[in-house]
Amino acid sequence: MASDNEIQYAIMNGISFGKGKSEKKDDSDKVKTKARKKGYQTGAHKSGAAKHKAEIRQRVKSRASQRKNK
Repeated sequence: MASDNEIQYAIMNGISFGKGKSEKKDDSDKVKTKARKKGYQTGAHKSGAAKHKAEIRQRVKSRASQRKNK
């Protein structure tokens, strides 16, 4: 329970309910975003639309106009 001094301090100065301190989370156990993005773009998650888009990207990439000149 709060002491008399703490109660007096609260009455005179008020109580502020601020946001508590949050702990820093360790990112080492997370999956990297790039890996998930690549899986989505290649259609690995079984989405028909993503597979179709990946196929179109592959066709564009293999065009003669899109190949790098050596």
